Amino acid sequence: MQTEGLCPGTTDFKVIREKKYAFEGVEGEIEIVGFITCGGCPGKKAVARAAEMVKRGADTIVFASCITRENPSGFSCPHAEKMKEAVIARVGDDIAMIEYTH
Repeated sequence: MQTEGLCPGTTDFKVIREKKYAFEGVEGEIEIVGFITCGGCPGKKAVARAAEMVKRGADTIVFASCITRENPSGFSCPHAEKMKEAVIARVGDDIAMIEYTH
């Protein structure tokens, strides 16, 4: 949520479309099912939101680089690892997880 005012997600969509960075080597078409925020600290809303995306057809959950790689704010999320663990626990191991975009 700290980067929401700085980043409209355009680079995330671009690297997905061009299959660069975290999406290099992805075979076939990539369909974006949803694009959500964590809901703010400590990121608990990300868990229910990720589960809802899986219900709506997502087979992969991607954490944007603003959460794990300090883009564009210069600060990574202090709750990123816990949030990722909680999402995996909720959606299961069959759903792929990508920890950054670019």
